[in-house]
Amino acid sequence: MNKNEITAEVRSFITEKLFRGGIPSDFTNDTPLISSRLLDSIVVLGLVSHLEEKFSVEFEAHEVTVDNLDTINVISNFISQKLAK
Repeated sequence: MNKNEITAEVRSFITEKLFRGGIPSDFTNDTPLISSRLLDSIVVLGLVSHLEEKFSVEFEAHEVTVDNLDTINVISNFISQKLAK
């Protein structure tokens, strides 16, 4: 799976969970999700579970951080790195 496909999948999941189809015009792939408190801990856990299942990767506890999950682009890069291993 290439980075564009990963980004599209992550964006689809997040926008469905956050906005239920009514995406704000200022929402981008670089919009902070955790640091701006758009995602709460329950949604983050659901996101991690979804990513693990969808991409057949496993998150270590220390990887579930704002550094790896704060924007769609950051998430996509992180998943791409995990898939490259």
